[in-house]
Amino acid sequence: MYFLLPVFQLLATSQHYPSFEQQTIDDRVSIGYGLAIGDVDGDGKPDILLADKKAFVWYRNGDWKRFAMVENLTEHDNVCIAARDIDGDGKVEVAVGAQWNPGETSDTAQSGSVHYLIRPDDPTEPWTPVKLHHEPTVHRMRWAKAAEGKYHLIVLPLHGRGNTNGEGKGVKVIAYEKPEDLTQPWSHWVIDESMHLTHNLDVHGKGTSDSVYIGGKEGVKVFSYSKNRWRNKWLIKGQEFSELRVGNAGKGTPMLAAIGPLHGNVVAVYVPRAGVPKISTAERVVLDEELNQGHALATADFTGSGRDQIVAGWRSPTDKGHTGIKLYIPFNALWEAWTTRAVDIGDMACEDLAVADLNGDGKPDIVASGRSTHNLKIYWNRSGE
Repeated sequence: MYFLLPVFQLLATSQHYPSFEQQTIDDRVSIGYGLAIGDVDGDGKPDILLADKKAFVWYRNGDWKRFAMVENLTEHDNVCIAARDIDGDGKVEVAVGAQWNPGETSDTAQSGSVHYLIRPDDPTEPWTPVKLHHEPTVHRMRWAKAAEGKYHLIVLPLHGRGNTNGEGKGVKVIAYEKPEDLTQPWSHWVIDESMHLTHNLDVHGKGTSDSVYIGGKEGVKVFSYSKNRWRNKWLIKGQEFSELRVGNAGKGTPMLAAIGPLHGNVVAVYVPRAGVPKISTAERVVLDEELNQGHALATADFTGSGRDQIVAGWRSPTDKGHTGIKLYIPFNALWEAWTTRAVDIGDMACEDLAVADLNGDGKPDIVASGRSTHNLKIYWNRSGE
Protein backbone atom coordinates (compact mmCIF):
# COMPACT_ATOMS: atom_id res chain seq x y z
CA MET A 1 0.00 0.00 0.00
CA TYR A 2 1.50 3.33 -1.04
CA PHE A 3 0.55 6.92 -0.39
CA LEU A 4 2.61 10.07 -0.72
CA LEU A 5 1.36 13.21 1.01
CA PRO A 6 2.90 16.59 1.77
CA VAL A 7 4.04 17.19 5.32
CA PHE A 8 1.11 19.41 6.30
CA GLN A 9 -1.36 16.61 5.53
CA LEU A 10 0.30 13.95 7.67
CA LEU A 11 -1.59 14.49 10.90
CA ALA A 12 -4.95 15.00 9.24
CA THR A 13 -4.97 11.53 7.75
CA SER A 14 -4.63 9.52 10.95
CA GLN A 15 -3.56 9.96 14.53
CA HIS A 16 -1.05 7.18 13.92
CA TYR A 17 0.82 9.14 11.26
CA PRO A 18 3.50 11.50 12.53
CA SER A 19 3.57 15.22 11.81
CA PHE A 20 6.81 17.17 11.37
CA GLU A 21 7.59 20.87 11.57
CA GLN A 22 10.64 21.97 9.57
CA GLN A 23 13.32 24.33 10.85
CA THR A 24 16.36 25.33 8.80
CA ILE A 25 19.30 25.98 11.11
CA ASP A 26 21.95 26.50 8.43
CA ASP A 27 21.42 27.50 4.80
CA ARG A 28 25.12 27.71 3.92
CA VAL A 29 26.20 24.09 4.17
CA SER A 30 28.74 23.19 1.49
CA ILE A 31 28.03 19.46 1.14
CA GLY A 32 27.04 18.11 4.56
CA TYR A 33 28.84 14.78 4.23
CA GLY A 34 28.07 13.30 7.66
CA LEU A 35 26.07 13.91 10.83
CA ALA A 36 26.39 12.88 14.46
CA ILE A 37 24.30 13.71 17.53
CA GLY A 38 25.65 14.12 21.07
CA ASP A 39 26.16 16.46 23.99
CA VAL A 40 29.18 18.59 23.11
CA ASP A 41 29.08 21.20 25.88
CA GLY A 42 27.84 19.06 28.79
CA ASP A 43 24.54 20.88 29.35
CA GLY A 44 22.53 17.64 29.17
CA LYS A 45 21.04 18.40 25.75
CA PRO A 46 22.03 16.70 22.47
CA ASP A 47 23.83 18.92 19.98
CA ILE A 48 24.30 18.42 16.23
CA LEU A 49 27.75 17.73 14.76
CA LEU A 50 28.47 17.97 11.03
CA ALA A 51 31.31 16.95 8.73
CA ASP A 52 31.10 19.61 6.04
CA LYS A 53 33.36 19.99 3.02
CA LYS A 54 36.16 21.89 4.75
CA ALA A 55 35.01 22.23 8.36
CA PHE A 56 33.95 20.01 11.23
CA VAL A 57 31.34 21.99 13.15
CA TRP A 58 28.74 21.67 15.89
CA TYR A 59 25.44 23.42 16.51
CA ARG A 60 24.43 24.24 20.07
CA ASN A 61 21.07 22.90 21.16
CA GLY A 62 18.65 25.74 21.75
CA ASP A 63 19.96 28.67 19.73
CA TRP A 64 21.59 26.31 17.15
CA LYS A 65 24.60 28.58 16.85
CA ARG A 66 27.37 27.10 14.70
CA PHE A 67 30.89 26.58 16.07
CA ALA A 68 33.87 25.34 14.06
CA MET A 69 35.96 22.65 15.73
CA VAL A 70 38.54 22.23 12.94
CA GLU A 71 38.78 23.87 9.51
CA ASN A 72 40.88 22.94 6.47
CA LEU A 73 42.22 19.80 8.11
CA THR A 74 43.43 18.14 4.89
CA GLU A 75 43.93 18.97 1.22
CA HIS A 76 40.82 17.10 0.13
CA ASP A 77 37.32 17.16 1.62
CA ASN A 78 36.16 16.00 5.01
CA VAL A 79 33.86 12.98 4.89
CA CYS A 80 32.74 11.58 8.26
CA ILE A 81 32.43 12.19 12.00
CA ALA A 82 31.85 10.02 15.07
CA ALA A 83 30.70 11.36 18.44
CA ARG A 84 29.91 9.46 21.65
CA ASP A 85 30.49 9.87 25.38
CA ILE A 86 32.94 7.03 25.98
CA ASP A 87 34.29 8.05 29.40
CA GLY A 88 31.05 8.89 31.21
CA ASP A 89 31.72 12.61 31.73
CA GLY A 90 28.55 13.66 29.92
CA LYS A 91 30.39 15.07 26.89
CA VAL A 92 31.10 13.37 23.58
CA GLU A 93 34.51 12.31 22.33
CA VAL A 94 34.90 13.21 18.65
CA ALA A 95 36.80 11.51 15.84
CA VAL A 96 36.76 12.55 12.20
CA GLY A 97 37.70 11.30 8.74
CA ALA A 98 38.97 13.51 5.91
CA GLN A 99 41.23 13.60 2.81
CA TRP A 100 38.28 12.19 0.88
CA ASN A 101 39.68 11.05 -2.46
CA PRO A 102 37.89 7.81 -3.40
CA GLY A 103 39.55 7.51 -6.80
CA GLU A 104 42.94 7.00 -5.11
CA THR A 105 42.95 3.62 -3.37
CA SER A 106 46.69 3.09 -2.80
CA ASP A 107 48.45 6.31 -1.80
CA THR A 108 47.99 6.98 1.92
CA ALA A 109 49.32 10.52 1.51
CA GLN A 110 46.64 11.44 -1.02
CA SER A 111 43.65 9.46 0.25
CA GLY A 112 42.14 9.02 3.66
CA SER A 113 42.77 10.40 7.13
CA VAL A 114 41.66 9.68 10.69
CA HIS A 115 41.95 12.25 13.46
CA TYR A 116 40.86 12.44 17.07
CA LEU A 117 39.85 15.93 18.18
CA ILE A 118 41.05 17.04 21.61
CA ARG A 119 38.45 19.31 23.16
CA PRO A 120 39.49 22.67 24.60
CA ASP A 121 38.22 23.90 27.96
CA ASP A 122 35.69 25.95 26.01
CA PRO A 123 34.21 23.70 23.29
CA THR A 124 33.19 26.74 21.24
CA GLU A 125 36.90 27.38 20.59
CA PRO A 126 38.99 25.42 18.03
CA TRP A 127 39.77 21.79 18.87
CA THR A 128 43.18 20.15 18.43
CA PRO A 129 43.43 17.31 15.89
CA VAL A 130 45.60 14.25 16.59
CA LYS A 131 46.51 12.27 13.49
CA LEU A 132 45.98 8.48 13.67
CA HIS A 133 46.85 5.59 11.39
CA HIS A 134 44.60 5.35 8.33
CA GLU A 135 43.91 3.47 5.14
CA PRO A 136 43.06 5.12 1.81
CA THR A 137 39.39 5.97 1.11
CA VAL A 138 38.35 6.26 4.77
CA HIS A 139 34.59 6.78 4.49
CA ARG A 140 32.65 6.03 7.70
CA MET A 141 33.38 5.68 11.42
CA ARG A 142 31.48 4.97 14.65
CA TRP A 143 32.34 4.48 18.32
CA ALA A 144 31.36 1.00 19.54
CA LYS A 145 31.25 -0.43 23.06
CA ALA A 146 33.48 -3.49 23.15
CA ALA A 147 33.11 -4.30 26.85
CA GLU A 148 32.27 -2.56 30.09
CA GLY A 149 34.41 0.57 30.23
CA LYS A 150 36.02 -0.11 26.83
CA TYR A 151 35.12 1.62 23.57
CA HIS A 152 36.67 1.29 20.15
CA LEU A 153 36.54 3.58 17.15
CA ILE A 154 35.52 1.44 14.16
CA VAL A 155 36.74 2.92 10.87
CA LEU A 156 35.50 1.75 7.48
CA PRO A 157 37.22 2.62 4.17
CA LEU A 158 35.20 2.49 0.96
CA HIS A 159 37.75 0.31 -0.87
CA GLY A 160 40.66 -1.99 -0.15
CA ARG A 161 44.11 -0.88 -1.25
CA GLY A 162 44.41 -0.91 -5.03
CA ASN A 163 40.77 -1.95 -5.29
CA THR A 164 39.04 -0.99 -8.57
CA ASN A 165 35.26 -1.21 -8.96
CA GLY A 166 35.01 -3.47 -5.94
CA GLU A 167 37.63 -5.92 -7.22
CA GLY A 168 41.00 -6.56 -5.61
CA LYS A 169 42.13 -6.50 -2.00
CA GLY A 170 39.54 -6.42 0.75
CA VAL A 171 38.56 -3.42 2.83
CA LYS A 172 40.60 -3.16 6.03
CA VAL A 173 38.09 -2.53 8.82
CA ILE A 174 40.08 -1.04 11.70
CA ALA A 175 39.38 -0.75 15.43
CA TYR A 176 41.21 1.93 17.46
CA GLU A 177 41.50 2.18 21.23
CA LYS A 178 41.97 5.60 22.83
CA PRO A 179 44.96 5.77 25.22
CA GLU A 180 44.81 7.51 28.56
CA ASP A 181 47.65 9.78 27.46
CA LEU A 182 46.64 11.31 24.14
CA THR A 183 50.27 12.09 23.33
CA GLN A 184 50.91 8.33 23.06
CA PRO A 185 50.13 6.21 19.96
CA TRP A 186 46.69 4.65 19.68
CA SER A 187 46.48 0.86 19.52
CA HIS A 188 44.70 -0.30 16.38
CA TRP A 189 43.86 -3.60 14.75
CA VAL A 190 42.52 -4.80 11.41
CA ILE A 191 39.38 -6.69 12.42
CA ASP A 192 38.33 -7.81 8.93
CA GLU A 193 39.42 -7.55 5.30
CA SER A 194 37.04 -9.95 3.57
CA MET A 195 34.59 -7.42 2.14
CA HIS A 196 34.92 -5.30 -1.01
CA LEU A 197 33.34 -1.93 -1.73
CA THR A 198 31.74 -1.32 1.66
CA HIS A 199 29.65 1.78 2.24
CA ASN A 200 28.23 2.14 5.74
CA LEU A 201 27.93 0.61 9.19
CA ASP A 202 25.58 0.66 12.15
CA VAL A 203 26.27 0.15 15.84
CA HIS A 204 23.48 -1.41 17.84
CA GLY A 205 23.35 -2.88 21.31
CA LYS A 206 22.57 -2.60 24.97
CA GLY A 207 24.31 -3.75 28.11
CA THR A 208 27.97 -4.68 28.16
CA SER A 209 28.75 -4.52 24.43
CA ASP A 210 27.56 -3.43 20.99
CA SER A 211 27.15 -5.27 17.73
CA VAL A 212 28.58 -3.65 14.61
CA TYR A 213 26.83 -4.22 11.27
CA ILE A 214 28.75 -3.50 8.06
CA GLY A 215 27.13 -3.47 4.63
CA GLY A 216 28.67 -3.55 1.18
CA LYS A 217 28.92 -5.19 -2.20
CA GLU A 218 28.69 -8.79 -0.94
CA GLY A 219 26.13 -8.37 1.83
CA VAL A 220 26.15 -7.68 5.57
CA LYS A 221 28.53 -8.84 8.28
CA VAL A 222 27.91 -8.53 12.02
CA PHE A 223 30.76 -8.05 14.49
CA SER A 224 30.74 -8.76 18.23
CA TYR A 225 33.50 -8.47 20.82
CA SER A 226 34.49 -11.48 22.93
CA LYS A 227 37.71 -12.89 24.38
CA ASN A 228 39.57 -9.65 23.62
CA ARG A 229 38.84 -9.51 19.92
CA TRP A 230 36.18 -8.52 17.40
CA ARG A 231 34.66 -11.62 15.81
CA ASN A 232 32.39 -11.59 12.79
CA LYS A 233 30.06 -13.65 10.68
CA TRP A 234 28.02 -13.15 7.56
CA LEU A 235 24.46 -12.11 8.27
CA ILE A 236 23.24 -11.74 4.68
CA LYS A 237 25.15 -12.70 1.53
CA GLY A 238 24.56 -12.16 -2.17
CA GLN A 239 22.80 -8.77 -1.94
CA GLU A 240 24.42 -5.34 -2.27
CA PHE A 241 23.95 -2.86 0.56
CA SER A 242 24.67 0.86 0.53
CA GLU A 243 22.96 2.03 3.75
CA LEU A 244 21.77 -0.15 6.63
CA ARG A 245 20.21 0.39 10.04
CA VAL A 246 19.01 -2.06 12.67
CA GLY A 247 15.58 -1.39 14.16
CA ASN A 248 12.79 -2.89 16.25
CA ALA A 249 9.93 -4.67 14.47
CA GLY A 250 8.00 -4.87 17.74
CA LYS A 251 8.31 -6.69 21.06
CA GLY A 252 12.09 -6.67 20.76
CA THR A 253 12.19 -8.46 17.40
CA PRO A 254 15.02 -6.99 15.29
CA MET A 255 14.67 -5.81 11.72
CA LEU A 256 17.16 -4.48 9.21
CA ALA A 257 16.44 -1.46 7.00
CA ALA A 258 18.49 -1.03 3.85
CA ILE A 259 19.14 1.05 0.76
CA GLY A 260 20.73 -0.68 -2.20
CA PRO A 261 22.56 -1.18 -4.41
CA LEU A 262 25.43 1.31 -4.02
CA HIS A 263 23.87 4.83 -3.95
CA GLY A 264 20.78 2.95 -5.02
CA ASN A 265 17.08 3.44 -5.62
CA VAL A 266 15.64 0.63 -3.49
CA VAL A 267 14.48 0.88 0.12
CA ALA A 268 13.92 -2.53 1.70
CA VAL A 269 13.37 -4.06 5.11
CA TYR A 270 14.43 -7.49 6.32
CA VAL A 271 11.81 -8.78 8.74
CA PRO A 272 12.05 -12.05 10.67
CA ARG A 273 9.09 -14.32 10.13
CA ALA A 274 6.93 -15.38 13.04
CA GLY A 275 8.65 -17.98 15.21
CA VAL A 276 12.12 -17.31 13.78
CA PRO A 277 13.18 -13.93 15.21
CA LYS A 278 16.55 -13.66 13.44
CA ILE A 279 17.63 -11.21 10.75
CA SER A 280 19.70 -13.96 9.12
CA THR A 281 16.48 -15.80 8.22
CA ALA A 282 14.45 -12.67 7.51
CA GLU A 283 12.31 -12.04 4.47
CA ARG A 284 13.22 -9.07 2.26
CA VAL A 285 10.34 -6.68 1.67
CA VAL A 286 10.89 -3.99 -0.99
CA LEU A 287 9.26 -0.74 0.16
CA ASP A 288 10.28 1.68 -2.60
CA GLU A 289 12.16 1.64 -5.90
CA GLU A 290 11.94 5.34 -6.78
CA LEU A 291 14.92 6.92 -4.99
CA ASN A 292 17.84 8.40 -6.89
CA GLN A 293 21.17 8.22 -5.07
CA GLY A 294 19.70 6.97 -1.81
CA HIS A 295 22.23 8.07 0.79
CA ALA A 296 20.62 8.40 4.23
CA LEU A 297 18.68 6.02 6.46
CA ALA A 298 17.41 5.68 10.02
CA THR A 299 14.91 3.69 12.08
CA ALA A 300 12.87 5.01 15.01
CA ASP A 301 9.40 4.89 16.51
CA PHE A 302 8.02 8.28 15.47
CA THR A 303 4.40 7.23 16.02
CA GLY A 304 4.58 5.70 19.51
CA SER A 305 3.32 2.38 18.13
CA GLY A 306 5.94 0.22 19.87
CA ARG A 307 7.68 -0.65 16.59
CA ASP A 308 10.03 1.33 14.39
CA GLN A 309 9.37 3.07 11.14
CA ILE A 310 12.01 3.75 8.46
CA VAL A 311 13.11 7.15 7.20
CA ALA A 312 15.17 7.37 4.00
CA GLY A 313 16.70 10.28 2.09
CA TRP A 314 18.12 10.69 -1.39
CA ARG A 315 20.32 13.36 -2.95
CA SER A 316 19.69 13.43 -6.73
CA PRO A 317 16.42 14.31 -8.51
CA THR A 318 14.06 11.48 -9.39
CA ASP A 319 12.24 11.18 -12.71
CA LYS A 320 9.74 13.65 -11.23
CA GLY A 321 12.56 16.09 -10.48
CA HIS A 322 12.52 15.77 -6.69
CA THR A 323 15.06 15.11 -3.97
CA GLY A 324 13.91 14.53 -0.43
CA ILE A 325 13.07 12.36 2.55
CA LYS A 326 10.31 9.77 2.95
CA LEU A 327 8.93 7.87 5.92
CA TYR A 328 7.75 4.26 5.69
CA ILE A 329 5.16 3.17 8.27
CA PRO A 330 4.19 -0.50 8.72
CA PHE A 331 0.64 -1.53 9.46
CA ASN A 332 1.86 -4.65 11.27
CA ALA A 333 5.09 -6.07 12.65
CA LEU A 334 5.77 -8.19 9.54
CA TRP A 335 5.55 -5.25 7.12
CA GLU A 336 2.88 -7.09 5.13
CA ALA A 337 1.40 -3.65 4.38
CA TRP A 338 2.74 -0.15 4.85
CA THR A 339 2.21 3.48 3.90
CA THR A 340 4.76 5.94 2.59
CA ARG A 341 4.70 9.57 3.68
CA ALA A 342 6.64 12.62 2.56
CA VAL A 343 8.79 14.35 5.15
CA ASP A 344 10.42 16.79 2.72
CA ILE A 345 10.06 16.73 -1.05
CA GLY A 346 12.06 19.20 -3.12
CA ASP A 347 13.97 21.18 -0.49
CA MET A 348 16.40 18.55 0.83
CA ALA A 349 18.99 16.82 -1.36
CA CYS A 350 19.69 14.46 1.49
CA GLU A 351 23.34 13.53 1.97
CA ASP A 352 22.89 12.24 5.54
CA LEU A 353 20.33 12.15 8.31
CA ALA A 354 20.19 11.25 11.99
CA VAL A 355 17.44 10.77 14.56
CA ALA A 356 17.36 11.93 18.19
CA ASP A 357 15.00 13.50 20.71
CA LEU A 358 16.40 17.02 20.57
CA ASN A 359 13.93 18.79 22.86
CA GLY A 360 13.31 16.15 25.52
CA ASP A 361 9.63 15.61 24.74
CA GLY A 362 10.06 11.85 24.36
CA LYS A 363 9.56 11.88 20.58
CA PRO A 364 12.38 11.34 18.07
CA ASP A 365 13.16 14.20 15.70
CA ILE A 366 14.99 14.07 12.36
CA VAL A 367 18.11 16.03 11.41
CA ALA A 368 19.18 16.10 7.74
CA SER A 369 21.95 17.72 5.71
CA GLY A 370 21.48 18.64 2.06
CA ARG A 371 24.15 18.35 -0.61
CA SER A 372 23.00 20.48 -3.57
CA THR A 373 20.40 22.26 -1.41
CA HIS A 374 23.21 23.38 0.98
CA ASN A 375 21.03 23.22 4.07
CA LEU A 376 20.80 21.66 7.51
CA LYS A 377 17.29 21.09 8.85
CA ILE A 378 15.55 19.79 11.93
CA TYR A 379 12.21 18.07 11.42
CA TRP A 380 10.51 18.44 14.78
CA ASN A 381 8.18 15.58 15.64
CA ARG A 382 4.83 17.23 16.42
CA SER A 383 2.79 14.02 16.50
CA GLY A 384 -0.17 14.18 18.84
CA GLU A 385 0.00 17.94 19.31
